[in-house]
Amino acid sequence: MDVNRRKFLTFVGTGMTAMTIASTGIGALAPKVAAADNARDSLFGYENRKSFINFKPIAPSSKDELLLPQGYSYDVVAAYGDVINQQGDTFGFNCDFTMYLPIQGSSRGLLLVNHEYTNPLYVEGPMIGGKYTPEQVHKLLYNQGLSIIEVYEDPKTKTWKMDTDSKYARRISGLAAFELTGPAAGTSAVNGATKVQGTFANCSGGATLWGTVLSCEENWETTANRAGLDTTHYGWVVEVDPFDKDDKNFKPRKHTALGRFHHENCAMGLSKDHRIVVYSGDDKAGACVYKYISKGKYNKALGKENSKLLEDGTLFAADMMNGKWLPLTIESVRELAIEKGDQEKLNKFKTQADVLVNANEAALFLGATPTDRPEDVEISPIDNSIFIAHTNNASKGNIHGHITRFFETNADLGSLTFEFEIFAAGGTQSGFSAPDNLDFDRHGNLWTVTDISSSSLNKGAHASFKNNGMFVIPTTGTEKGKAFQFASGPVEAELTGPWWTPNQKNMFLAVQHPGESTKDIHNPTSMWPHRQGDTMPRPSVVVIKGF
Repeated sequence: MDVNRRKFLTFVGTGMTAMTIASTGIGALAPKVAAADNARDSLFGYENRKSFINFKPIAPSSKDELLLPQGYSYDVVAAYGDVINQQGDTFGFNCDFTMYLPIQGSSRGLLLVNHEYTNPLYVEGPMIGGKYTPEQVHKLLYNQGLSIIEVYEDPKTKTWKMDTDSKYARRISGLAAFELTGPAAGTSAVNGATKVQGTFANCSGGATLWGTVLSCEENWETTANRAGLDTTHYGWVVEVDPFDKDDKNFKPRKHTALGRFHHENCAMGLSKDHRIVVYSGDDKAGACVYKYISKGKYNKALGKENSKLLEDGTLFAADMMNGKWLPLTIESVRELAIEKGDQEKLNKFKTQADVLVNANEAALFLGATPTDRPEDVEISPIDNSIFIAHTNNASKGNIHGHITRFFETNADLGSLTFEFEIFAAGGTQSGFSAPDNLDFDRHGNLWTVTDISSSSLNKGAHASFKNNGMFVIPTTGTEKGKAFQFASGPVEAELTGPWWTPNQKNMFLAVQHPGESTKDIHNPTSMWPHRQGDTMPRPSVVVIKGF
């Protein structure tokens, strides 16, 4: 299987001690960062960033269109309701994370797409007597989860299309079967479950080193309650193998060792001693940043057997005030509860499963730092620093959010100490607000999409930003930290899940909830993607061409 170069560098970038910049106090970082920037510019072909912002940035827009710089175009490859295979399965609603898995290099592959939630106006309809009918529950669950589709570039027309004859194309939805792994499986903390129904509220995700995909369950509560399902079975990191259509060789699973919270995404890398490290943010105001370190070490020769490394390890939460990763263990929780005389915590936290199921509460109790909606977390392919999109927290006055950058000690992902900086702050001075998903290109530039809520668009503090967009921010060189707008989304849409083909000539991007504020289905606020015959806006995945 072909491997995205960005992901490859992320996985193997563990020995860069020459670029370590996180060994002293933050006040002393500036000269070291400047020196490191100059050194990085010639590493791995990463040159000065200025020459690679080679498009004319666009202006903010309120148009009901996906706007791109001159010279770039897009193809819609899948939209809500499109048939994806010969069995008649259809593409789910509100697409988010995308991940391209090559079959024939950068011209044909599988595209895994997350579906985060539904809109009753367009999908399941309003409640009847304060609850959903069985048919509505089926629609609610079916249209969330994952779509696995096969996509290809037509060599004659140079347009991207979906291959509905694919032997791999399928849905893994809220109706599918999943196994629980790790310390919480089969315990009273999940009401004895070892197998659970379905996955939903799938926001972002990430790649594993062994060729599978991690999908993250975020805001699961509404769907679980409406469907009458056990809420402890959701809020986990899901692992699937897109190429194992019948799940014969790799059963879909949920890893309880990675903790239960509002997972935005997962970014996987290796510590210097070859243990698996997984970073994730809890997308909620006043929530924490996490990382998991496996007990065992990665062995490439074992292939997908390495998945077991996600079943036995330690989950940590970030204490940003003291620059420490705090272990979320039953021993640490109970020791502190005894010290404080907190009988309520002693009653609630009796096993490691209790800690993992209630990870947010345990993290805050132990002293982890509550932050402003940590969404996407990504590992820099240049120096192993960790970029975190803190989207916003209006209740604390952080209206536009910021991007934080962690520097692990000795650039070792397995380190238990770190320093940090605010890499870029949202606001009118930068041109972006509410950063969400992140990605890197081959030049080390950081790409971010924005998540201004539909109720705030074109109003008050957000008026000048207009529709949500996508921005490019160099991470080194003379233009480090400057944002350049590359895309503007349709009305009330959110751009999500950017992912490159291996040759980085094409980018997949999801357009989520266009026309989200529509009240009258006959008078939608958006009609994107403006396809002939459509009577409603449709969340869709596009391929951007022209790189």
